[in-house]
Amino acid sequence: MSPVSSAVELTPPGPRGIPPLFARLVDDSALFPPGTATMPDALRNYLAGREGDHAGLLGVFLCQASRLPELITELIKIKPKQPLPLSLIIDTGLGGVPKAISIVESRSELLSLRMVEMPAPSDVDEVWLERVSEFVPEDVIRVVEPRRGVGWLDGVRRVIEHGSWPKIRCGGQSSENFPSVDEVADFLAVVSGAPGASFKATNSLHRAVRHEDPENGIAHHGFLNLLVAVGRSLSGGDVRGALAATDADALAAEARSLSEPAAKAVRALFASYASASFDEPVADLEALELL
Repeated sequence: MSPVSSAVELTPPGPRGIPPLFARLVDDSALFPPGTATMPDALRNYLAGREGDHAGLLGVFLCQASRLPELITELIKIKPKQPLPLSLIIDTGLGGVPKAISIVESRSELLSLRMVEMPAPSDVDEVWLERVSEFVPEDVIRVVEPRRGVGWLDGVRRVIEHGSWPKIRCGGQSSENFPSVDEVADFLAVVSGAPGASFKATNSLHRAVRHEDPENGIAHHGFLNLLVAVGRSLSGGDVRGALAATDADALAAEARSLSEPAAKAVRALFASYASASFDEPVADLEALELL
């Protein structure tokens, strides 16, 4: 089965001047840890972002399947001008997918389903992936997160071969959730070697550049590191060096030097990432003069 075509809105710089490398890069995960936003606040901030100066940077809104009734209730109160572009995060098990999608589709005046994201079982087999395809409409992107561990890259390959986007978790609530530079590089080697593949990243990527958390000493990956690493992966460069870099100016200069076709190729592969904060990535990109 061929991979799902990328649904990233790779538009050229628009009236608000978002470069192609960053167009629709940041998906809103304010409802997920470390985010603490209530549903009303998360929606209000997201919709304000879609109207703001950096609207072209903002992607879809993430919501758990278990919270769909709450989401719909708030949207009825808000009465948005356009249906909310939604990524549905399956936290109710694969069997709950058809009901959740049915609920979303019944409220098409409020919701526009763009993605369905779910964790994979420890053994990502063809039978499970076929069920995912059966449950999720063809025009909706399927995002599957294989668990890191022994043989996880085989799971990544199977996800791609089946036409879904693999997702890589770059952090979380404990140190075990943070993949090493080598693990991320190995993941990029797999996805960049698969024609037509796209992937999504999530967790702890709210800052542009790799840095150490002063509270616990854990090194956090940066989304700009990941963008530059993808560019190097596609051109045969030093991927690990890009992922490990902490020189913000050097990373920004390399990102700025990408041609428009190269930037679009990077984003065709690295489709988007989920961030609990929108203000932080905007602030970092502005400070680096990338917006």
